[in-house]
Amino acid sequence: MSLHTSSELPVEGFVRVGTLARLLGIATVTVWRWTANGKLPKPVKLSERVTAWRAEDVRNWMNAQGKAA
Repeated sequence: MSLHTSSELPVEGFVRVGTLARLLGIATVTVWRWTANGKLPKPVKLSERVTAWRAEDVRNWMNAQGKAA
C-alpha cells in the first residue's frame, strides 16, 4: 500500500464506495462484487441512499491481506 493510499483512509469513520475503489485500485463494480462474495467487510447502510464501510474494518481487512500473502 502506498503512502498516498493510506492517507485516503481515515483513522475512523466511514469510507464510501468511490474512495474504497480508489484505495484498492479496482472499479466500483468490483467493490460491490467482492462485498457480495464476502471478500470485503460488510458495509453499513447509513441512510436509504448511502452505504459505506467502516474505516477500521477496511484497515483491518487490508492488514490481513498483507499477512496472508
